[in-house]
Amino acid sequence: MSRCSAQDEAPSFHAGRTRPVPPKPGTRLNSGAGTHCTRLAEVNENGCYMRQKLIIINTTAARIRTNSKPETMFRKTLFWIHLASGVTAGLVILMMSVTGVLLTYERQMLEWANRDLHAEPAPEASRQPLGKLIAAVELKEPGFEATSITMSSNPTAPVEIGAGRGAGSRYVNAYSGQVLGRGAAGLQEFFDAMTGWHRWFNVSGDGRAPWRAITGASNLLFLFLIVSGMYLWLPRVYKWAAFKGRLLFNAKAVSGHARDFNWHHVIGIWTSVPLAVVVATAVVFSYPWASDLVYRVFGEEPPARGRGGPPVERQFGEGGTPVEMAMSLDGLLAVAAAQLDDWRAITVQLPSEGDSTVEFSIDRGTGGQPQHRHTLTLDAYSGKVASWQPFESQTPGRRARSWVRFLHTGEALGVWGQTVAGLVSLTSVIMVWTGLALAYRRLIAPLLKRAPGRR
Repeated sequence: MSRCSAQDEAPSFHAGRTRPVPPKPGTRLNSGAGTHCTRLAEVNENGCYMRQKLIIINTTAARIRTNSKPETMFRKTLFWIHLASGVTAGLVILMMSVTGVLLTYERQMLEWANRDLHAEPAPEASRQPLGKLIAAVELKEPGFEATSITMSSNPTAPVEIGAGRGAGSRYVNAYSGQVLGRGAAGLQEFFDAMTGWHRWFNVSGDGRAPWRAITGASNLLFLFLIVSGMYLWLPRVYKWAAFKGRLLFNAKAVSGHARDFNWHHVIGIWTSVPLAVVVATAVVFSYPWASDLVYRVFGEEPPARGRGGPPVERQFGEGGTPVEMAMSLDGLLAVAAAQLDDWRAITVQLPSEGDSTVEFSIDRGTGGQPQHRHTLTLDAYSGKVASWQPFESQTPGRRARSWVRFLHTGEALGVWGQTVAGLVSLTSVIMVWTGLALAYRRLIAPLLKRAPGRR
């Protein structure tokens, strides 16, 4: 005879223990976003049913822990390394993300700001010799040493004379020889400052090295955060309800913790691939070994650091004397312009004393698309083509390395690529904020609650 009353009859459980009773499918409580309920049946030492406990399970993380397996040691270890990396590099990543957003449309904004430098030439006007334009700039700014000249196919555009990294460029009217200065100097200085902060905390000179090391290490940690975050994003239970809470924004996640958790996971997974591209390319800039790795992936030896033209045999005239330079810099530029009909900009690297070749970069794109940039090397004495290297003729490793530079900014894919790169930089600001907020609640808030004098 049963020792329990009829109303206490329940499935036989072990004494003193509780056992979960699954809720009806879809059962939800109105206690907030991401909650489910389940019932626990409690029995006495005779195995008789005593009462049921209603347990509220927070499934904001889209997880029902009933009868779930314990977290693996690997997942726990990876989580804590992920957390420590985010706390360590979070503020630096935040700085690089904010400056990255501000630099998104740098090229277009500068072109728009310099539109006043364009001028219609007179009907019968002719371009001034390049040497005269360089001399005009150096006369106005003593100490300015030109290293490159960029010509546009647009007849109204000024000539851009560069002086290497850090010195900026000067614009000159190609027909009158009037020096136009730096163009939109204020905007250019702003972008220069943002680039400086983005790369090395805007420190100049020899003091850049330690700060550049910090941004480089932060890029590595950022890449680790993205890759490890993709694994940690996976729910422990592979069910649609679990994935849904990490794929879609939850409007009912109104508490700070629930909102940050939801945003961190949703934004993280949707931006993970393009953000990984942006950050991985930044690592290539940060470390020579990473740049060399791009070539070695394709089975190529990395090129030697520095620039130099290919060796060219000199032509000799009668009596064994070298043939004098048959063409001026303007003549060499005309040869380069005839190489392609649809070029948009040509940049010539001014040869140093004793150089036997002159190198031209012929661009058919927007300036940030390596697939439309080709290299022509001319003999400085005869004007003959020493080498012609269209982008397609380059080795796979060199093409990949060229893509890396402009995939980082998205320019390689045009304005849409820039927009994507800017958006993922913006979302990474949110990722840093939510990640640090979650870390604060996990690590700092409990300590403050246990502090003396707090109840």
